[in-house]
Amino acid sequence: MPSQTEETAVMQKTKELCQTILDQPNMRSIRQRIDAFMVDEPTRAQYDSLVGKGQALQQKQQTSQPLSDEEIADFELHRDTLLKNPVARGFLDAQEELHEVKHSVHQYVNKTLELGRLPSEEDLNGGGCGNHGGHGCCSH
Repeated sequence: MPSQTEETAVMQKTKELCQTILDQPNMRSIRQRIDAFMVDEPTRAQYDSLVGKGQALQQKQQTSQPLSDEEIADFELHRDTLLKNPVARGFLDAQEELHEVKHSVHQYVNKTLELGRLPSEEDLNGGGCGNHGGHGCCSH
């Protein structure tokens, strides 16, 4: 178990990383687009309605019930309408950008812990299989 000093150092660096992420210009833009969506009640209602329709269709598929052409067309119409809404489109794009940031940080930290060293580009792009004391799975 790490000592209190080590935990404090890791937490301090984690907080610095979080602040660095928040300070990125694209993060400000992401936050603005999410905030704009959150205060736009009609757009949120439109989004919630589409999510509900999507869940209903998915549930029908999972229970092997056939989907009617009308149900599919209705969902597609609502989806297309939502995607034409600039506030909704901005929100959806912001969500995707946040997902990419989270994924990148998560992948980098996981690979570091897995390898016991900072990962190389090859490690992150799936080219490496780990170098455990010079005896990774690729070296025989």
